[in-house]
Amino acid sequence: MKVSNQKRMAADILKCGVHRVYIDPLYIDEVANAVQKEDVRRLIDDEVISSRPIKGTSRARARIRARQKAKGRRRGHGSRKGSKNVRQPRKRRWMMNIRAQRRTLKTLRKDGVIDRSQYRRYYLKAKGGNYRSVNHMKSQLETDGIEGVQ
Repeated sequence: MKVSNQKRMAADILKCGVHRVYIDPLYIDEVANAVQKEDVRRLIDDEVISSRPIKGTSRARARIRARQKAKGRRRGHGSRKGSKNVRQPRKRRWMMNIRAQRRTLKTLRKDGVIDRSQYRRYYLKAKGGNYRSVNHMKSQLETDGIEGVQ
């Protein structure tokens, strides 16, 4: 049975697309005999014709990806768009490094491992970019003969 006309009328009445119109296969003959819109309305009221629910896009895969990214995954070469300097600018790297070094020097001074003059000396060296990291600075302190750095 051809019911494309009835489907079109039902879509118009239900205010949905033709592909969302569902016709109960048991009543296909009855639907085929419905010629006017009034007949189609009656079939809709009798729930012979109905509209299927809207299919949405599932967010499940997006949530899984977000959880992985939160863990630090999916950050390999193939996922990168900007250069190393764009992703973490030199200035930000410097700021993180120097702040960590200065924090370490302050705790060493507070704990009495180094005195004021030594603190000033190593502070200026850190400012000059002498140390790659906090560990590098600590190893330099040890080679200079300062005990209790670790």
